[in-house]
Amino acid sequence: QSVATRMVVERERDIRSFVSEEYWHLDAVLSRIVGEGDFTARFFGTEEGKKELKSEAETNAVISAIEGKPFIIKSVKRGEKQRSPSPPFITSTLQQEASRRLGMTPRRTMSIAQQLYEGVDVAGHGTIGLITYMRTDSLRLSNEALQYAKDYIIRQYGAEYYPGSPRVYKSRSGAQDAHEAIRPTDVELSPEQVRKDLTQEQYRLYRLIWGRFTASQMANAVYNNVAIDTVSAGYVFRANFSEQKFAGYTAVYEEARDEETADLKKPLPNLNEGEEVSLKKLSSEQQFTQPPARYTEATLIRAMEEKRIGRPSTYAPTITTITSREYVVKEGKYLRPTPLGEVVTTLMEERFSDIVDMRFTARMEDDLDKIEEGASDWRAVLYDFYQVFDKELSEAEKALEGEHIKIPDEVTDEICPICGKNLVVKSGRFGRFLACPGYPECSFTKPIVIEMPGKCPKCGVRILKRTSKNGYTFYACERGKDCGFMTWDVPTKDVCPDCGKTLFKRSGRGQRKAFCVNEACKSFLPEDERGYKKKTKPAEGDGADKEQNEQAGGREENKTAAKKKTKT
Repeated sequence: QSVATRMVVERERDIRSFVSEEYWHLDAVLSRIVGEGDFTARFFGTEEGKKELKSEAETNAVISAIEGKPFIIKSVKRGEKQRSPSPPFITSTLQQEASRRLGMTPRRTMSIAQQLYEGVDVAGHGTIGLITYMRTDSLRLSNEALQYAKDYIIRQYGAEYYPGSPRVYKSRSGAQDAHEAIRPTDVELSPEQVRKDLTQEQYRLYRLIWGRFTASQMANAVYNNVAIDTVSAGYVFRANFSEQKFAGYTAVYEEARDEETADLKKPLPNLNEGEEVSLKKLSSEQQFTQPPARYTEATLIRAMEEKRIGRPSTYAPTITTITSREYVVKEGKYLRPTPLGEVVTTLMEERFSDIVDMRFTARMEDDLDKIEEGASDWRAVLYDFYQVFDKELSEAEKALEGEHIKIPDEVTDEICPICGKNLVVKSGRFGRFLACPGYPECSFTKPIVIEMPGKCPKCGVRILKRTSKNGYTFYACERGKDCGFMTWDVPTKDVCPDCGKTLFKRSGRGQRKAFCVNEACKSFLPEDERGYKKKTKPAEGDGADKEQNEQAGGREENKTAAKKKTKT
């Protein structure tokens, strides 16, 4: 957890220290002189090699040089490229792909996967586990699974979609190999066959696992690539195009990509080397290099895996812990360290440098493997660790005795309406809130607004997430008592097919199917039929307005994250 927090903090430090550099794109829209067909080529450099345009002056110099000069096709390179499928899922890659493709948190992914593993009641089959064990770092597949996949692929797609022999993937060094890769227990049970027996989340995750496994045993996808270089006044402009020739494994599954490729979508005309083309238009655009992106849950897990930090069973709990303790917060899909997380990381780096050293964590994982294999004695490993740790702990206790470490406030752009100071983020009994730093002279506070998907079914404005005085989460119209709508049910991005109003889901655990709360709609589901074990007393009539000062929890700061209560 300390190392994961440090990784998020170090990424934030890199972002802050990043110095942006200017560069320019220069695009030429070119057209055949004889025949039809135009295309766009981007400045690549000179005939000696690649060159970047670093300023407007450099860009204008190129524009001036090619003005009135002919454009000649220097080279036309056509080729074929094959793309191989990704291996079946292990824990880390399942969490990454579910985050990218389905928007699921690692914790939610593992929860749904657990349900699929433990068993689902499937019509005609009874209760069966649909996937193999989901906490694994091995890419191994059983011979039986490989044979079933081969038979299914040839029967459903044709022999050309099977590569001729089973694909065998090599697990990374140090993998425990106790369990197979994550795969469907029966490839014949396609996602569509079991869809009616699954919740929406179960179906989406099963489709991901089934598709990835099936694709992992299919033939390569094949692409036709074309690269055209055209020259004017010694400057090279390049255009690339790629189109799929044979679908291969992509007929079943294609991995989500973090970045789009720069290939053109429009086919290039059939050009020949030495052919002259005419310039129709030049366009330049100023750009600036961007700092490294903050981690998402998916990219943090990938980085942890690459640095050999943690195990399949610890990725999701680690992220849950560092966010629940408010060392890290999630903004949209990105993870950002809090002032508390930065202070704790700095303190750990100064006093316990070994503990937060990524190499130390990887070495400790190796030592644990050796203990399991009987190659090392656990007493010796613990003794070596504790010798250093005990010394650092004693030194830290002496150095920090009586010292009060102030957590810096997180300053926001919002202005206090009373005194004009920038509001800061504080932590209270029920989470973070905004407050004036001028306290006690100014005691203004306000909740941090969290907008939910969907619209208020009564008046159509935003729905906000609120916290009651007892610590329970509810959802209310942003107009507060002027509208009066509030609910314990969670709004979704889906709309009712009958009335067009936002659909809601039951809060809490278990199967949650969306329902309509619009009493005028024929699909309306009364509150007592929504599956709650115990009916909860409704919030006060003035709902959202009354909660605004409650959320602050007084002016006392609480730097330790309080446990949230769970309503049943």
